[in-house]
Amino acid sequence: MMTAVATYLAILGVICWWGLVFVPWCPWSTKEQIETDSQIKNAALNSITVLIPARDEAPLIQQTLAALDEQGSGLRIIVIDDQSTDGTAEKATQYGAQVISGTAPPAGWSGKLWALEQGLHKVQTSHVLLLDADIELASGIVPTLLEKAQKENLALVSLMAELPLQRFTERMLMPAFIYFFKLLYPFSSSNNPKSRVAAAAGGCILIETQALRKIDAFTSIHGALIDDCTLAAHVKKAGFQTWVGLTHSAKSQRGYDELKPIWDMVARTAYTQLNYSPLLLFICTLLMVSMFWAAPFAFLMITNAKIAVISLMTWIAMLLTYTPTLIYYHRSLLWGLTLPIIGTLYLAMTWTSAYRYWQGERASWKDRRYESNTQH
Repeated sequence: MMTAVATYLAILGVICWWGLVFVPWCPWSTKEQIETDSQIKNAALNSITVLIPARDEAPLIQQTLAALDEQGSGLRIIVIDDQSTDGTAEKATQYGAQVISGTAPPAGWSGKLWALEQGLHKVQTSHVLLLDADIELASGIVPTLLEKAQKENLALVSLMAELPLQRFTERMLMPAFIYFFKLLYPFSSSNNPKSRVAAAAGGCILIETQALRKIDAFTSIHGALIDDCTLAAHVKKAGFQTWVGLTHSAKSQRGYDELKPIWDMVARTAYTQLNYSPLLLFICTLLMVSMFWAAPFAFLMITNAKIAVISLMTWIAMLLTYTPTLIYYHRSLLWGLTLPIIGTLYLAMTWTSAYRYWQGERASWKDRRYESNTQH
């Protein structure tokens, strides 16, 4: 009986992997990318207001603001201090940013979206750059984004910032984080106006102010925990075009010294990705077990030549789909051999997310706890 179950799981796993290889939208591809256009110099950015929600970001905020100084002239910068206790507001003020003292979020609002809502009232420009407080931008990337938006008639342009890769846990898990994100939200599909898939990366989003106001942002998405993709979905639904891609020109400064902060970051929204559905959690678990364990390691359980071929084909498909991400982030291809371990860790993070939800915690971030009975 156990041998039969393992065989069926292995067959399911290899089908899933080769399905990923051949689906026309290629979710594993890294072709959707953009870097600073070196020909754009001394750009006038009077049409952009930067909104930076910041809660206890004193160690990072000045480096973020310093990078904005290298973008061009006329850029207006507003930091919404979300009740920080570490001197974030003082550091931002010293660097010349306009600082708004944020208030506690009303019931049902996430802290980040409430901060952005307060900042939006101060915006009078045609474009808004939504920037996380830990994102350091390469010189000239903002005018590059603006030019792309204007040339291609895009209401929203978003960059998936490069995550830190200095520590062992970062090198193992961060490229995989983006790899899995792209499997869930294929960038080519999101960038297709005819597709219902919508994705954005919340660390860096350039968006037309009129689009924000038309969709009643951020009120219309006030309780969303995956706020970036929710925002993109609302923008696309309103008839606007969006684009999301990879870049080396936006980097997160927020390092992860150990596994726990990465675990908590993923667990914060993993069950939300599954729409808080036990059925989807079961299906996700079944697929992950079949793809990351039953299929690649079936030869250990079943001494059968056909199963050995299935295992080999599984490893080939896994490495084929993960290799573009490893190459893009200049990682050794040997990291592909750790995918079963990585997949297991991410599955465990998803179950942690579900368990916390069942215990009454929808999410927790920077000393704020969102109850699971909150409207979402």
